[in-house]
Formats: sequence, C-alpha cells, structure tokens
Amino acid sequence: MARFPKGYVKPTDSCESCLAWGNFSDRLCPTCYMFGRSHDAATCAGCRRIQPLKWNYCRLCWCQARLSAKAVAGQPADETDVRDRLAAVRHHQLFFVGMHYRRRPTPSARRRGGRWGAPRKPPPAPAWRPDPGWQQLPLFEQIPRDYSRLTLADADLAGPWLTWAKYLAHQLAEARSWGRNIRFAVNRGLALVLTGYIEGDVIRHTEIFTPLRALDLPVGHTVTVLEEMGIFEDDSEPSFERWLAARLKGLAPGIRSETERWTRILRDGGPRSLPRREGTVWLYLNRVRPALLDWSNRYDHLREVTRDDVLTYIKTLHGHQRHDQLVALRALFSWAKRNGLIFRNPTSRIKVGQYEYAVLQPLVPEQVDRSVAAATTPATRLILALAAVHAARVDQIATLMLDDVDLGNRWLTIAGRVRPLDDLTLKLLLDWLEHRRSRWPNTANLHLLINNQTANTTGRASNHWISAAMRGQDATLEKLRVDRQLEEAMVKGPDPLHLAEVFGFDEKTAMRYADSARALMERPLETGPATSPRTHGSTP
Repeated sequence: MARFPKGYVKPTDSCESCLAWGNFSDRLCPTCYMFGRSHDAATCAGCRRIQPLKWNYCRLCWCQARLSAKAVAGQPADETDVRDRLAAVRHHQLFFVGMHYRRRPTPSARRRGGRWGAPRKPPPAPAWRPDPGWQQLPLFEQIPRDYSRLTLADADLAGPWLTWAKYLAHQLAEARSWGRNIRFAVNRGLALVLTGYIEGDVIRHTEIFTPLRALDLPVGHTVTVLEEMGIFEDDSEPSFERWLAARLKGLAPGIRSETERWTRILRDGGPRSLPRREGTVWLYLNRVRPALLDWSNRYDHLREVTRDDVLTYIKTLHGHQRHDQLVALRALFSWAKRNGLIFRNPTSRIKVGQYEYAVLQPLVPEQVDRSVAAATTPATRLILALAAVHAARVDQIATLMLDDVDLGNRWLTIAGRVRPLDDLTLKLLLDWLEHRRSRWPNTANLHLLINNQTANTTGRASNHWISAAMRGQDATLEKLRVDRQLEEAMVKGPDPLHLAEVFGFDEKTAMRYADSARALMERPLETGPATSPRTHGSTP
C-alpha cells in the first residue's frame, strides 16, 4: 500500500478523499482505502468530486449526513435515516482520522475470557439443501454469468442457498480453525456468487476467480464451501497443460504429436505401463527436448531419425548429460517401437554405460556452523535437526504428521521407519510443539510442521518453505542429509548392509556410500581433501 522508501516517516497530513487530518502511511486514511476497494469511482452527487461512491455519494458526504442525523436524533442513526439526509448536505465538517468510529464513553459488556466488546454472534441455525419443488426445465444450456457486474450492495442476503452455504461455511470454519477475518470474507464471497442462483446451475472457477480476487476475497476457501455444496466445477486449465504446450513449442508437427502422446502416457499410464510422478515426466521431456528440436529442423516424424543421428547428437554430450539424455531417448523410442510408430529403434544397442559417481565429500565444521546460525526460529531449528541428525529428505519432513511423534517412548517415524529420538531433537521438537500450540491453538491441520498458510487448511507445507532458511548456505538441507549418511558409513564402517538397515537404502545407494567412506578412510591425511568436479554428486 505504501509508496514511500524504507525508513521514511510520513508527516501528519490530510486524507485526499475525506480530508481527515491524522497519521497514516499513504495518501488515503485506512477507512477511505478500504471504502475505495469495494466501490467504483465517479462524480459525487453532493460535492461533485470524483471519488468512490456508495449510492451516488462519496464517503465525506456520508460522514456529514451521519453527523446531521445524529445531531437531530441525539443518537447514532441507522442507514435509512442517513440516506434521507444525503441530498440535504451543503457543507462538510472536517474531522480527525477515526473520530466517526470512536466507542461510547460508557463501558460495554465484558466478554468471557477478559475481552471487552459485544458478545460473539451466535452460530447460524442449521440449514439444508433447499427443496427445489416444481420448476420449469431450462430450454437452453446454462448461460455463463458475469459476476463482475454484481456488487456486494446488490447481494441477496436472505436466499435459501446462501443460508445453507453460511451454515456449511460455519461447520468448515470450526473444523479447520478459520479465523474471524477469513469467515467474514468467505461469507461475503458466498453472498456475491450465490445471488440469483437457481437449482441446476453450476458455478465455474473461471467465472468467479477474477471477481473475487478484485474484491480481495479468498477464492480457495470460498471454493471449498461450494464444493461441499456440490455446485462447483473446476474448469481452470491445469498447470501441466500450460507447461506441456510450452515444452512442445518449436517441434515439427509429427514429432510434436508423438512426443505429446508419449508424455501423457508417462503421466497417466497406459495398458502396459504405470503412471509416473509428475516430476519424473518433467525430467524426461526436458532431457529429450534438445535432441527433438535439433531433429525438427530436418525431419517431420520420429520414424525418420536414424541411428547415425542419435550417435552424432550424443557425441556432443559428456558426463551426466550424456547419460541422462540417452536414457530418456531410449525410453521415447522404445515406446514408439512398441506402439508401431517407428519401424526400427535407433537407440538400440547404444550402451548407456555405468555412471561413475564422484567420491562424496563431508562438510567442514564452518559450513555447518553457518547453517546452524541461520536457523533462528523453532521451525527451522527442528527442520535442521531432522535433516542433519535423522537424514530426512525435504519431502519427508513436509509430510511428517503429529502421529509420527511418540514423546513417551521417544520414537520418531520418518517415511515408515521408526527412529529413536535423541536429546537434541527431543528438545527442539518440544520447543516447536509449544510454539505451534501458542501460535495456532485451534488449528485442525495434523501435519507436524505448519505455517500461516497451512494452519487454516489440512494440507502440508511446501518444499520451498521447508528449505527456505537454508537456501544460499553451503550446507543446505540436502547436503546435511548426505553428510549425516556419510558420517554413519565412516563411524560404523563401510558396511552396505548396515546403511541399508539404518536409512532404508537400496543396494546401489548403500554401496555408493560405502565406497565413498572407504575411499575417504584409506586416503592419506597429508594429501588433503579430494578434488572432484561433482562434490556431493547426484543425490541418490
């Protein structure tokens, strides 16, 4: 909202809209700023200024009419009386910021728990899906609605569908611990989209997303209630479709169609193949794309690619790039051969070769100390301990549940493997649980690690948030995990069976760590640390 540089202190000034005098950070006072977000600007019927209007009058005219109505009645008047006096406004009484919303001098009722103010509103009465009764069948299909033309002032607050939606929203808010502001905003969003709703209509994501965002209303929470009602349809374009269209751009039409079909089978599976994870699909298509772009300059279909073309291309690659791209190309052409799209597999009998991993190198104490110093919150300290002590991956940390922690028996379950809780992790875990209880006492999220966004939902925190504190450090969470596993191999001996039992490795990964530990233990001390272009290499 503020447009001033950091550290600048704005002097006391008057608001450009209501002309009130006071301290505020921008050109408008907070009340006028919020008034302008929900009302359109036009020429005021009273003062002739171009301002956000409510019933054709700006907020300054409304304040003057409210003051006049109060002077006549001797007490605050309702909105009907204020509207009757808007046309009689001929002057404006200037005021200070916040004067029109001062509390009465008499103390209000005391709330339970020591808070002052009005008692909490009672929960909405139970409501159910409205009975449609007899209705005329629609002659045409549902016409798309323009929700941007509706305003909150025109909302139907007494409709049966809105009554049912508010009751469902209250139940979801209690179950998922939505705050007061979220509840209020969700009710406003429901009032907007359910005005004029009739049985059989479908509310689509593309129709309500922009209007709700323009009013700063929560789209996700509103959609949750509409899905509970069974009247919502998510017609938004998936991110995978946008990514796929961008990756296939520039390919020849024949190669593009065949590659798109292969990519979709990788993602969704087929009669003889299981679906892959979306991250795996991204890697495969990104690795074959450079070769396909090169061949699209000469060919129109994959069947025109020869063995010599493949050999010529992979000669330009070295190391892990050659290995990764050749594996992806073999997968593409093997699928094309099985489905009869090509006559001969040009990648057959081209050996990928055994990928030679570099010796894993341990972290130096200075790198670990800098990462420890960067962990300043209870959440980041616990995340650091889970990676450095228990060798947990970022994804495994994000999916930990409260049931995975057994404080009485001092056990912690990570990815299905039960591990004992050491004293350091136990202390950091207790600190985080205390912080979590005091910060989000009513959250319904059962994940161990939550933040401001996930506390109001039941989903897990993102990998980006988990690793944010260590990003940019020499000892990242991934390197700390690798260092912990390498330390186990060096302390307990380079035994692949022991590593597989402790960390759940497969045989190749366990042998790789054992070989690195053996190489480090056999290296003479005077030679110094081993130099390798792939320190920590490719993570298993």
